[in-house]
Amino acid sequence: MIALPSAASAYEIVLALHIIAVVVAFGATFVYPVMFAVGARRDPRSLPLLHRVEYTIERTLMNFGLLFVLGAGIFLASDGHLWSEFFVQWGLAAVVVIGGLVGAVMIPTGKRAEQVAARDIEAAGGSQIELSEDYRALVRRLGSVGSLLSALVVVTIAIMVVKP
Repeated sequence: MIALPSAASAYEIVLALHIIAVVVAFGATFVYPVMFAVGARRDPRSLPLLHRVEYTIERTLMNFGLLFVLGAGIFLASDGHLWSEFFVQWGLAAVVVIGGLVGAVMIPTGKRAEQVAARDIEAAGGSQIELSEDYRALVRRLGSVGSLLSALVVVTIAIMVVKP
């Protein structure tokens, strides 16, 4: 006779939702480098739109995802009496750092990059588009902080799985 699985506990359901929220919040951000490389090569006129997509994803999916990750994490830590565990404290710190950097750096810098790219494109008129040093500096900031955030997400996932 085949045994049917028992119903999932609230902990298991919230854990699944916690993991899904991480995928939804951060999955698209790992595509940014490819998205910008293809857009810039194909048509630099797409850069303002790509920056708008970037900060809209951060403002909506990432921010709401982070709130859900935090709420589910609080439930999981409380239900499992895990507040003293390093991986829980790391996760809380990661949420604060990620949320802070997204709100203070990524979204405003993405908005500014959209404006500067549009200005540079308009200034070029019908001739070759030359992106300004202002734009390149903004893109370097987005790339540096974005890489840091991606690394933090990957390290946090590893810590959550390994639970050192």
